[in-house]
Amino acid sequence: MAALLPLYAGAEPSRWQPLFNGKDLAGWSPAPGGKWEVIDGTITGTSGKDETRHGLLFSDRTFSDFVVRAQFKVTTGDSGFYFRVRKTASKVGVQGFQAEVDNTPEVGGLYETARRAWVRKPDPALIKRVFKPGDWNLLTVTAIGDDITVSINGVTVTELLGDAACLKEGHFALQLHGGQDMHVQFREIAVLEM
Repeated sequence: MAALLPLYAGAEPSRWQPLFNGKDLAGWSPAPGGKWEVIDGTITGTSGKDETRHGLLFSDRTFSDFVVRAQFKVTTGDSGFYFRVRKTASKVGVQGFQAEVDNTPEVGGLYETARRAWVRKPDPALIKRVFKPGDWNLLTVTAIGDDITVSINGVTVTELLGDAACLKEGHFALQLHGGQDMHVQFREIAVLEM
């Protein structure tokens, strides 16, 4: 499963749309829980373990078929990069898929919040080879129709193909997991719409 990214991941730079300008949170809206701010050109999320809510930062726009990439670094806690999600009034505040963002062997796995829970987990041996815990890593999520692929640092770590049950459109969102000390950073977020 360690296939390289499809050719369109190397598409012309002009086709990629930046989703973060490196200066402020334009194009993004926070939900209650935790704190999101821009520090040194990164979207930085923090919260304490006394915060029970999932602190989410939603893209203002929704997306359907795309390749999205983001660099991330997790100092503490369990984060996620949500895609094609719906906002809800629940404690978690969202329904849909996330690519796991943390420093464990589950990084890059597919978890479906408020639906099926863990759907796919990556091979721990592969994660050990391609992932740099506590450092900057590149996450790429490809979602086209019923097919979802997650890559870490250019290597496919999780695939879910022909999944008719997946949501086909929704927001991106960055996550601060409730009940944990959280410090996570994101930068260089861009999308290639298909």
